[in-house]
Amino acid sequence: MSDFNLRQAANDEIRLHHSVVQTDPYKLTYHLSPPVGLLNDPNGLIQLDGTYHIFFQWMPFDTGHGAKFWGHYTTKDFVSWELQRPALTPSDWFDRNGCYSGSAIYHNNELYVFYTGNVKNAANQRESYQCMATSSDTRHFQKHGVVLHVPDGYTAHFRDPKVWQHDGTWYMIIGAQTEELVGKAVLFSSENLTDWTWQGNIAGGYEQGLQAFGYMWECPDLFRLADVDILIVSPQGLEPEGMNYHNTYQSGYFAGSMNDRTGKLEHGAFHELDHGFEFYAPQTMLDEHGRRILIAWMGVPDQYEQAHPTVKHKWVHALTLPRELSWDGECVLQQPLHELQKLRSDHIQKGNIQLNRDARSIEGVTGTTLELLIHLHEIEHDFTIRMGDYAAFHYDAYEQVATLSRPHLIEQEVEVRQCKISSGLHTIHAFLDTSSLELFINQGAHVFTSRLFPEPENETIIFQSRGTSTFSLDKWTLNGRL
Repeated sequence: MSDFNLRQAANDEIRLHHSVVQTDPYKLTYHLSPPVGLLNDPNGLIQLDGTYHIFFQWMPFDTGHGAKFWGHYTTKDFVSWELQRPALTPSDWFDRNGCYSGSAIYHNNELYVFYTGNVKNAANQRESYQCMATSSDTRHFQKHGVVLHVPDGYTAHFRDPKVWQHDGTWYMIIGAQTEELVGKAVLFSSENLTDWTWQGNIAGGYEQGLQAFGYMWECPDLFRLADVDILIVSPQGLEPEGMNYHNTYQSGYFAGSMNDRTGKLEHGAFHELDHGFEFYAPQTMLDEHGRRILIAWMGVPDQYEQAHPTVKHKWVHALTLPRELSWDGECVLQQPLHELQKLRSDHIQKGNIQLNRDARSIEGVTGTTLELLIHLHEIEHDFTIRMGDYAAFHYDAYEQVATLSRPHLIEQEVEVRQCKISSGLHTIHAFLDTSSLELFINQGAHVFTSRLFPEPENETIIFQSRGTSTFSLDKWTLNGRL
């Protein structure tokens, strides 16, 4: 189908199902979600002339995966958003089965996007091509075709180019799978954005004791925080290990230093960026204020996606809140952008709240679209927040373990995600949005991101402790503009 016909068909889907999507009680109010159909990876995050551009993987015709478009939202403040025409459609020989994930840069007064063209050939075998398109107005894109083919020694699982410039040279990092089915991140360089030279494998494989850390690495992103080089990847094929790696696929980072002599990232252990049920394919950008901003897909591929109750309303998945990253000397901190404070209204402040082996609600602290900032002053045994009689966040002060629990979306038994917080629980910064929860613990040292589907009319929030717990809180209603 031609580019024009695909765009028309996507617009028809939006018009046909707009009311169905908008009347879903689980429709999010301040998180980006698809106008219809399925959304997944954020792509091409960039700020130009004060406007932030958030592209995303989009299947407008179904709530399942398929031949992806690049959808496009813009904002100046991360509060008011505008849906733009699709940037890319799967309409050419090199991307006919999907314009897969990638990135954006600005050069010579044009916006360049790099993406993976996904193709299934006549034998139903995968082919992948790294492609480029440009735009002079950030709305209409001209495709320039293939700029990079899969090198020898790698399978067609070779995708998600992230491009940036350093000291006058352009670099492209790509997520890859070797012919031995080992995940890696590989690097190319270019002087003109069209001719790319192999620089080598910078991380992954059997190097630095990784012992084949997953069979595929997706969505790589390499940048510097303070004086540390950070490599974000989404490895596939990790087995659960203690409290780690319990989603189908993971997203996290290695911290270290690029060795200019070897071209390798000398790094430490892998750290998950998020401990919740739905978090994948994060991408970052550097804005005009010097902030390193991260946005991720609030979902996980192949993890009971069709069990989400939004599917019957013709949409599924969303993006996380934008988060500013920093380095505290030991780990990456994630904190919600200060612009989100513009969403606030109806402030309630409560101090010196004490629980004595009981559970109770607090007057005015209810709702489904709200922000809670909790300061813990004392936890004798444990501390729990129950939301909508559906999910619970629990901290065991003796074991120093945080647990988020909810009903399994298919089996309805309780499932949990956990992490160790050895420094103790000091602050909880929670964002609820009808069917999502993001918890930033201890100034973002630990984060839990998940979809939640309580009964829509249930706005209860219960605080509980099996010992004596003392805390204070601020609560705001958040007024989304989507």
